[in-house]
Amino acid sequence: MTSPSDTLDPASSFRPRRGGREGFTLVEVLVVLVIIGLLGLLVAPNLVARLGKAKGEAAQAQINTLVSAVDLFYVDVGRYPTANEGLEALLTAPAGDANWRGPYLRKRQALVDPWGNAYHYKVPGDHGAYDIFSLGSDNAPGGDGDARDVNSW
Repeated sequence: MTSPSDTLDPASSFRPRRGGREGFTLVEVLVVLVIIGLLGLLVAPNLVARLGKAKGEAAQAQINTLVSAVDLFYVDVGRYPTANEGLEALLTAPAGDANWRGPYLRKRQALVDPWGNAYHYKVPGDHGAYDIFSLGSDNAPGGDGDARDVNSW
């Protein structure tokens, strides 16, 4: 005796159904695209605001790392990098400093803020022995939001 499964053609189960719907209509696709567009309009402003805040927080974290590196430089060399040496002294030994034990940073990119501008280093600083700061997205003093200054003090 043969069972019904023995007589079925295995390829027949993969044939498209006749009379059934195959795919979506143009109207259905357009409705989905409009819904996605509306969701994008609602979510995009929040994402942009968070991105700006995230860059400011990243700049603050990088400045904290630079402060630690400058302090290690001071412990090893006995002085802070001069204004002429700048933060570059954390990566490359200044001429004549035998006590330099750096590099104090892993990558040169650590000297650049999230907006692509070099961090500012002022020694002696207005707020301490030295000041390290970023002028934000506009690279100009002051500002609000994404353009606000981020500093070490």
